[in-house]
Amino acid sequence: MSKSVLNDIAGQLTSGEISSVDLLNRYFSKIDKYDAKVKAFLEVEKDEAINAAKESDFRRKNGTLLSKYDGIPVGIKDNIVQKGRKSGCASKILEGFTSVYSATVIEKLTAKGFIPVGRLNMDEFAMGSSTENSAYQITRNPHDLERAPGGSSGGSAAAVSAGFLPVSLGSDTGGSIRQPAAFTGIVGLKPTYGTVSRFGLIAFASSLDQIGPFSRYVEDTKIIYEIIKGFDEKDSTSLPLNQYKMVERDIKNLKVGVPWDLIEGVSPEVKESFEAIIEFLKNDPEMNCEIIKVNMPHQKYGIPVYYLTATSEASANLARFDGVRYGRRAEKIKNLEQLYENSRTEGFGREVKRRILLGTYALSSGYYDAFYGKAQKVRTLIREDYVQTFKEVDLILMPTTPTPPFKIGEKSTDPVQMYLSDVLTVGASLAGVPAISVPSPFSKLPVGIQIQGNYFSENLIFKVASRIETAFPAAEPKLD
Repeated sequence: MSKSVLNDIAGQLTSGEISSVDLLNRYFSKIDKYDAKVKAFLEVEKDEAINAAKESDFRRKNGTLLSKYDGIPVGIKDNIVQKGRKSGCASKILEGFTSVYSATVIEKLTAKGFIPVGRLNMDEFAMGSSTENSAYQITRNPHDLERAPGGSSGGSAAAVSAGFLPVSLGSDTGGSIRQPAAFTGIVGLKPTYGTVSRFGLIAFASSLDQIGPFSRYVEDTKIIYEIIKGFDEKDSTSLPLNQYKMVERDIKNLKVGVPWDLIEGVSPEVKESFEAIIEFLKNDPEMNCEIIKVNMPHQKYGIPVYYLTATSEASANLARFDGVRYGRRAEKIKNLEQLYENSRTEGFGREVKRRILLGTYALSSGYYDAFYGKAQKVRTLIREDYVQTFKEVDLILMPTTPTPPFKIGEKSTDPVQMYLSDVLTVGASLAGVPAISVPSPFSKLPVGIQIQGNYFSENLIFKVASRIETAFPAAEPKLD
């Protein structure tokens, strides 16, 4: 049976071995002891969480539990809004902003009794691959505090990896769940686009953004995904349930595609780990996979297509932060133009400004067709690569990242090198297909394996990921 922290905790709560208040205090004790080193949290909302835990314990005593997971904490990335609580995207421009509503995923989790705990650090407005672009602090990798935890959901990943929380939510635009999951040695899922509501997720790139879970084990990722998925009429990109059917099939004799040309440049550590997974899939008697070389000719354009698309959409989405309606407002201004300019100059960080400028240029008159328009045409070809490949194979397998976690500061002065961290993850985002990262065998620093599936094949992905997890248990970090 698959390991599950959530089911273990649920059993302890049911037996009376611990109460929800005791459980939260245990996690808070660990956060108090170690988060000064890791810096996963922007804010730990203890009072609200303890009050919710007391209510959960009361429900348990009276037999009115909301679910078996009632009273278990969950971490929330700082771009997913919660009613009556701060939500700032780790940006100065939203400093002090309090949301008047909750994201759909928050409502679904709290309806099952999960307790949101705090705001987890991130790259400002989800723009980055190392969580060095937060306006407040740099989150560190629990496996090596000198290294990055990945991004933009680095705080969400680090919190689970360090044992501060059993599960957390992040958002994935071009790899921002999968890459930090790989870097911190945990599990991270980017669902099929449209299966999880984006309502209440502060937008970076609307055609790419997707909320997904982090956990230590695949089973817990599946549990959270099953809770947060589903149609939401408040999200125009949400898919009605009658428009699709989740793929169900056995894992025996799967055809697994490997785009070898895409992974030629990975580091020796990543290549060695990847080859170990290939051998396991071929020789595991429960799967007996056939490994097939696949050709996806347009994937090499993934990085430029992704960054043209994402920056263009960011330029449009972030135009709303102008100092007029909400967020930071510059003082001592003389006219409206100065209000816009000063508010945005003071409020946005360097990487956000860079991407707004790139996106605005790509959308400008005379350049739209040459840049954004061309990128959308190639995006269609990238999506078609996946459609054709999944006619030949059941799954696509590749490393999650080209290298193990890099040192903090190593790539922050070279934006292009930082962008290339996403080279193996952007394809699934552009196509909208589901992908999961699970820990792959490693000797020193965490490495992740990425399983990509056809649309709505999350259940098949979970099954294969569980087999890998059983064969290659991930090492936990030692913070002492």
